[in-house]
Amino acid sequence: MTSSPVPGTPGQPSADPSAGRGVDDARALDQRLDTLARQPFRARFHLRGRDRATAELKGRAAIRWHAYDLIAKRLAPAEPYKDGKQTPYRGHPVFVAQHATATCCRGCLQRWHGIPQGRRLSRAEHVYVVDVICRWIERELTGGAGA
Repeated sequence: MTSSPVPGTPGQPSADPSAGRGVDDARALDQRLDTLARQPFRARFHLRGRDRATAELKGRAAIRWHAYDLIAKRLAPAEPYKDGKQTPYRGHPVFVAQHATATCCRGCLQRWHGIPQGRRLSRAEHVYVVDVICRWIERELTGGAGA
């Protein structure tokens, strides 16, 4: 990919992933998602069809659990199996969200979120990734940015 990374200090998340989930954190997530949405590749992802229906039917809590579980299995290890190719483009709302939010592989996590490759995600980083994914899904279901 040839797009520019999110502004911030290279190699460091722009927001502390271990911080509480207050209003400022929601704003920071929204700003990050707005920046990513301006990237042509990321902007083409939206919840449609079965993926949207799954998100609506399962509800926020179930989707959050699915995201946590999928990230634990597919992204959290220091060297994920088939890294860079492990995330399908559809089949679950979390997969679509991962591509839209640059949380689909360890390379994208490093480039866009400042989370280094080559080591297991910390619990705080894992929660941060899930927060990003769930916020994107929430925005999709409620009609867009900043919703």
